[in-house]
Amino acid sequence: MTVKDVTNILEELAPLAHAEEFDNVGLLVGDNNSTVTGVLVTLDTMENVVDEAIEKKYNLIVSFHPIIFKGLKKLTGANYVERVVLKAITHNIAIYSMHTALDNSNMGVNAKICEVLGIQNPKILIPKSHTIKKLTVYAPFSDTDVIKRALFEAGAGEIGNYSNCSFVTEGVGSFKPGKGSNPKQGAVGKTHFEKEEQINVIYSFEKEKQILDALFKAHSYEEVAYEIVSLENTNQGIGMGMVGTLETEMDETLFLTMIKEKMRVSLVRHSKLLGKKVKKVAVLGGSGAFAISAAKRVKADVFITSDLKYHQFYEAEEQLVLADIGHFETEQFTKDLLVDYLIKKIPNFAISLSESITNPIKYL
Repeated sequence: MTVKDVTNILEELAPLAHAEEFDNVGLLVGDNNSTVTGVLVTLDTMENVVDEAIEKKYNLIVSFHPIIFKGLKKLTGANYVERVVLKAITHNIAIYSMHTALDNSNMGVNAKICEVLGIQNPKILIPKSHTIKKLTVYAPFSDTDVIKRALFEAGAGEIGNYSNCSFVTEGVGSFKPGKGSNPKQGAVGKTHFEKEEQINVIYSFEKEKQILDALFKAHSYEEVAYEIVSLENTNQGIGMGMVGTLETEMDETLFLTMIKEKMRVSLVRHSKLLGKKVKKVAVLGGSGAFAISAAKRVKADVFITSDLKYHQFYEAEEQLVLADIGHFETEQFTKDLLVDYLIKKIPNFAISLSESITNPIKYL
């Protein structure tokens, strides 16, 4: 398999188009056409991780965090980022990052936290906006079934747990083929009236090219009449954080103790306990202060995240308990998620979980 073959599989789980605009995801170092000798999965690509890849003779590192975040103006080995990149290039090791593309996946970072903590029926906490488009296309009756089937196979018409969704209306289209045209219906120089159907389907924005390709291939007209509009609807399958419920409500202190055990953390920084039972729990791996208001809006009893500042704990406002368990700690199981996913997709391939420790924060 090539690097591109492997990353195509990863992008089925977390399309790069779903990443936040500020992020730097995808292939950061290396050649897409290189043959892969093995995949090493890590949270951060540090020098010890590259050394591990060299020792194992693996030439693709799949990393959650991007080692290159801002533009590099030189490569002299002056800092840890430059040293990692230089070492990877020297040993022909490719580095691929997923970061917020996986954060926004409904099977990604936050889904894994929910799995570890036993949070049931998780749903996206902050659905991503401006990611849904609507395609309207006009076609003769004889084409509509073929066109709809092609659009559905390309990924259009998916709404939540439903697929093959469309809306069709009937009407009459008119057109006058001009000089040089080759119409399937009508004749050059004469206005033609055709009984047509208007087909409406929605789709996630990253699928646009494949959907239009399918449309043009299935449609019989020489010139296809279609419209595309961006919708304000939020996408319930893409977004930051998740919220769900515990099977059985728990005492706050017992729940925080369970977090320490299951998330393998030595301490939990939290806001004031409210003396209430915990049933609904919101989670957001990594720095999640921006989602405090969303957690309050869905009436979560506890919001688990990291990197909260002193004054941000006040934002709990006795409506919920904020639990900061550490940045690395919220994302640590992401590696396991990716390894399990890749092994299922390409079982007869060398895939390893990195044994290197990359958490820069230590506790006494």
